[in-house]
Amino acid sequence: MAIGLIFSGTGVSKDQYEQVLHAVAPDDQPPAGMLHHAGGPSESGWCVMEVWESQEALERFFRDKLGAALQAAGITAQPTTFQIVNTMDHS
Repeated sequence: MAIGLIFSGTGVSKDQYEQVLHAVAPDDQPPAGMLHHAGGPSESGWCVMEVWESQEALERFFRDKLGAALQAAGITAQPTTFQIVNTMDHS
């Protein structure tokens, strides 16, 4: 079952976002289990939305890569997740 992730990082800069992105997805290659990623500036910092193929894939990614990358970038905000029941694509 697909899982959605939303990260709303108050005070997070583009440089911090790119530091984490390069640490967890070198050469812009998505990690195993990630289906979609979108990130951009928000009024309060930076926002990231992702879709993962399963809760297990997301947990493995967080445990093995993302947690340490967020810490190294000085980011303390944590993402929230939700079960995805529908998606639409323009492809």
